[in-house]
Amino acid sequence: MRVLEIIFWIGVVAIVYTYAGYPLLLMLMSRLRGKPVLRREFTPSVTVIIAAYNEERDLAEKLENTLALDYPKSKLEILVTSDCSTDRTDEIVRSFAPRGVRLHRQTERLGKTAAQNAAVEKASGEILLFSDATTHYRPDVLRRMAPSFADASVGCVTGNVIYTHATDSSVSHGTRSYWNYEFLLKKHESAITSLIGVCGCMYAVRKSAYVPLYHEACSDFLVATTMVRQGLRAVYEPEAVCMEEPNKKGSKELAVRVRIITQTLADLWRNRDVLNPFRKGFYAVQLLSHKVMRYLVPLFLITVLITSAFLAFKNLFYAAVFIAQIGFYLAAAASALMVRLGINSRWLALPQYFVITNVACLIALIKLLRGERYVRWEPVRERIANI
Repeated sequence: MRVLEIIFWIGVVAIVYTYAGYPLLLMLMSRLRGKPVLRREFTPSVTVIIAAYNEERDLAEKLENTLALDYPKSKLEILVTSDCSTDRTDEIVRSFAPRGVRLHRQTERLGKTAAQNAAVEKASGEILLFSDATTHYRPDVLRRMAPSFADASVGCVTGNVIYTHATDSSVSHGTRSYWNYEFLLKKHESAITSLIGVCGCMYAVRKSAYVPLYHEACSDFLVATTMVRQGLRAVYEPEAVCMEEPNKKGSKELAVRVRIITQTLADLWRNRDVLNPFRKGFYAVQLLSHKVMRYLVPLFLITVLITSAFLAFKNLFYAAVFIAQIGFYLAAAASALMVRLGINSRWLALPQYFVITNVACLIALIKLLRGERYVRWEPVRERIANI
């Protein structure tokens, strides 16, 4: 029983550190050794790269949104990179050619990262702004992001994603709460050293610092590491805002999280040298805390559940902890069942989304051990709302 208690408390401490201790550590470190970005007025040439695969439903609206950006037209280039789309995606892009929009079509479908690599070679801008076809930007995003590049130590800038939805959905509410928490972490990670990952739907990179990534890479995660390897930073600009609508269905959100986490775990393994604090300092601590510990949480949760079940026979404290866990998971299951019945509850959104993300982590860990990888991507997001 003593051994079970030790294992139980190790699991509890690991979970508490991951979700509460690490954010508190970030807040403390940002106060003690924060490194401000030296922003000033700066208007470099920019190429907006829009990765697309069968995006005929949303692409025209996205291109209109991009053409409306408040930035000198002489310094703005728009390039759509089509990963062998089989619908009207390419035709739509060509219809915008008189307005300066360019199309690059891959000769072979190799996935989003490969399509982005190819587009970079054809881009003329000093700054590359990567976007998804379903993401709408506020008009001032470039004027908000560009000043950070006046700081020579900055190689990458990401912005703030606001998740909205047209109809009530518990999964949507959970997604919004999750990303509000994530952006809190980004704010402080950016202030200390560098972000460990960016928002894939909106991030800008110096072309001179862009490193072509292997095709199965999770580019939104790995781009930050490529900056750090070059002695540069990836930073967060909260005033640069874009809009996305989260998935309304738990199955779609689970599929997205599994794909992203599987890719990120593979990237962490291939770049495990940056996890050494003696080489990469606090950046390695951020990676270990934000990514490695987060992805191991489902193992800690299972450990705490099993040990508390055995310890419940010892005293009321462990019995109460075990019952509380069962209640939490039942709440998540009830939320999923209610969604199927067309009933959505904000109160049950967090338990449901917490379970979705941790189940995704567990599946991704299994896929990693099996050697499974993702290269091609299938868009699963819903149509976004206008700003």
